[in-house]
Amino acid sequence: MPKRLIPAAAMEKLLKKAGAERVSEGAKSALKDILENEADRIAKSAITYAMHAGRKTIKGSDIKLAIKR
Repeated sequence: MPKRLIPAAAMEKLLKKAGAERVSEGAKSALKDILENEADRIAKSAITYAMHAGRKTIKGSDIKLAIKR
């Protein structure tokens, strides 16, 4: 299993910022998995857009296009 990049503490901060009083370890883990999977999907699409444009550099516009997909 690959090492995950987003710390669980960041998930707790996001959930508390959204209004949660308390956050379980399971909730942090679930949100972390979902966000990392979605980020991976977006990154792969953005890479495809950059390559199609003949670039090696991923731009913000590639990310925005990937999100719309």
